[in-house]
Amino acid sequence: MKILIIGGTGTISSAITRLLAASGHDLWLLNRGTRKDEVPTNVKQVIVDIDNEDEVLRQLGDEQFDSVCEFIGFVPEQVERDIRLFRGRTRQYVYISSASAYAKPARNHVITEGTALANPYWQYSRNKIACEELLMREYREQGFPVTIVRPSHTYCERGVPLSVHGPKGSWPVLKRMMEGKPVLVHGDGSSLWTLTWNEDFARGFVGLLGNPKAIGEAFQIMSDEQLTWNQVYECTAQALGVPLRLYHVSSDFLAAVAPDDYDFTGNLLGDKAVTVVFDCTKLKRAVPGFQATTRFDEGVRRCVAYLLAHPELQVEDPEFDAWCDKVIETLETAKKQLKE
Repeated sequence: MKILIIGGTGTISSAITRLLAASGHDLWLLNRGTRKDEVPTNVKQVIVDIDNEDEVLRQLGDEQFDSVCEFIGFVPEQVERDIRLFRGRTRQYVYISSASAYAKPARNHVITEGTALANPYWQYSRNKIACEELLMREYREQGFPVTIVRPSHTYCERGVPLSVHGPKGSWPVLKRMMEGKPVLVHGDGSSLWTLTWNEDFARGFVGLLGNPKAIGEAFQIMSDEQLTWNQVYECTAQALGVPLRLYHVSSDFLAAVAPDDYDFTGNLLGDKAVTVVFDCTKLKRAVPGFQATTRFDEGVRRCVAYLLAHPELQVEDPEFDAWCDKVIETLETAKKQLKE
């Protein structure tokens, strides 16, 4: 197949790029080229700002594609741009939405593609919902060949998928673990979560490309493994080979006291603090044989090994570290005062 990926070098899309390139597809990436050295040599790169529509059209010429996959479309205006660019030149437009778009709180913890979409906590999710609605309207009224994909928490070796961290990622939390400091976990750590290794996700995604059962439909792609957040942190500490000291804090409290750039209202209340179990039956009917095979304890060991071997990814965050200490000190002081 001839496939164009808009993006192609992120956490999810990089695994898809590698899989498609290794499978011999005619793969094109359209992006700004900031990570072009990581792209397989048999992939064609269109280095352009996609918002410059005239330049995109000039570089693509009369090319037609079996599938166009949009990984960096976050607001309806970007989707409207894609419709202008690719209407009539692709048999399938695959839009990457988000499982965070599902209703919070959901009326049932088992999530299917039919679960209502509504997230009052996170603008990111509401924008994804608006993009989906626009695309499905185009499909119904104009026959635009859309497929919607909703990932949840997909990760790769470049970072450990933890719930409470600052804007510089997971390394500062790992550093606290290695230094014997307590690490913050939202709630009591017993809510269930699903983590999906990016190469597992890629196999399900590629199975939808060119698939006639996928047009006009939405699919979620996740592992069948559910873990409590306590287990996620326990597996991480085991991969580091250090004891674990958890400090549980209410999600509402974290959202109320965190700096704005932590966005715990969206990331926690609108996503990770809610127990969800994803039912991927629909995907498995469309892509027979799909199965996520990477357990989290295996995946996190790969992450830890990679991070320890790449010092450039060990970005420290002294502000987050101090904030964690302050949260713990404040709550411990409140406990003592209330006991008096």
